[in-house]
Amino acid sequence: MDDTIVAISTALGVGAISIIRVSGNEAIKIVNKVFLGKDLEKVPSHTIHYGHIKDGEEIVDEVLVSVMRTPKTFTREDVVEINCHGGIITTNRILEILLNNGCRLAEPGEFTKRAFLNGRIDLLEAEGVMDLINSKTEQSRALAINQVAGKVSNIINHLRQQILEVLANIAVNIDYPEYEDIEELTIQELEEKIKYIKKQIIKIIEESENGKIIKEGINTAIIGKPNVGKSSILNKLLDEEKAIVTNIPGTTRDFVEGTLNINGLLLNIIDTAGIRKTDDVVESIGVKRSLELIDKSDLILYVLNNNEKITEEDLEIISKLKNKNHIIIVNKIDLEKEINEEILKNKNIVYMSTVKNIGFDELKNKIKEIYNLEKIKTKDLTYLTNARSISIMKTILKIIEDIEGAIANNEFIDMIEIDLKKIWQLLGEIIGETYDDELIDQLFKQFCLGK
Repeated sequence: MDDTIVAISTALGVGAISIIRVSGNEAIKIVNKVFLGKDLEKVPSHTIHYGHIKDGEEIVDEVLVSVMRTPKTFTREDVVEINCHGGIITTNRILEILLNNGCRLAEPGEFTKRAFLNGRIDLLEAEGVMDLINSKTEQSRALAINQVAGKVSNIINHLRQQILEVLANIAVNIDYPEYEDIEELTIQELEEKIKYIKKQIIKIIEESENGKIIKEGINTAIIGKPNVGKSSILNKLLDEEKAIVTNIPGTTRDFVEGTLNINGLLLNIIDTAGIRKTDDVVESIGVKRSLELIDKSDLILYVLNNNEKITEEDLEIISKLKNKNHIIIVNKIDLEKEINEEILKNKNIVYMSTVKNIGFDELKNKIKEIYNLEKIKTKDLTYLTNARSISIMKTILKIIEDIEGAIANNEFIDMIEIDLKKIWQLLGEIIGETYDDELIDQLFKQFCLGK
């Protein structure tokens, strides 16, 4: 990290202002070479200066330049930000000038990576920056800003501190085995702390599902036989003609997707091919994929016709849904009733008519009820949201269960100490206290350029 990096930090296109960010030991010196105005190497930190960017004798643009000196910067390096006029040509020209004068083009996420490596933020906070940039709802923004602010990291650090206290007690026990009262205190302390830590880990894992819902949305599949109104339901929910609607069976042969915002949380909805036996090769592939979606989706909307009796084929599919979040939609209630819904024995039923626009509010309320969205919305949004951290937490829970077994079997305390140190290390991996270089490189490559 001895070189000085540069990148465009705003979206490239027509606009009033573009920002070009420079970070590194020579950031101020390099920008100063191409800046016509005050001597930037002599100005105070965290000041803004009017002037022009030049290329030799040519004036390229009128700019405002922010100078921020280490260590009070995002990367903890000298940082200069050039506010130039927006537009692809002008912005790229200034970037080219800086590259020609000693800067290197930053890799995706390299500014945030430097902030992490220089101790400005931890790994969870860095991932929160990425989530904040990608947030699509107010809920996901609130979740991300808690991560950026370090609230989630504080929970992890608290757990690490609890483990350190137990390890200190164990160390005393091992060093001074002749004091029986110390050994007794160590076992008592260990049992209490392990019980507390286990409770916290389970809480984090259970609530991580809420975090996933807020961050990624609820993957929702609309399933049913042909001509039950799946595409009409999708179009009405999205308030646009996303899917083709006809009375010809098999019109939808592949997935049609859209996104719906309910109370600040996203539904990623997929309209699938109608499930039926067919000799059409293309349609049969769509049917196969529809059935596969039952296992992959978070929520299934299974659509039945009000004017048709429930078949054995319907009941077979409904039986596959019993262990999944699902809603049975009885559509076309504007037509004469033929459905024998008493055999369903299912409380998650919504009656709808896409023609008369009936039942859509009831459907949204049922979804909110299933996912307890009102409760999620009012809770303190301090969840783990990425698969890496959640996987580590599940590993920690398994180790804790092993420790509980070891305590019950009166195993040697120094063997338990090894497992506790492993937990402490794994918690450190979540916040980046210990990390693998390859993992870090891969994580920050997911960031946008300029961040």
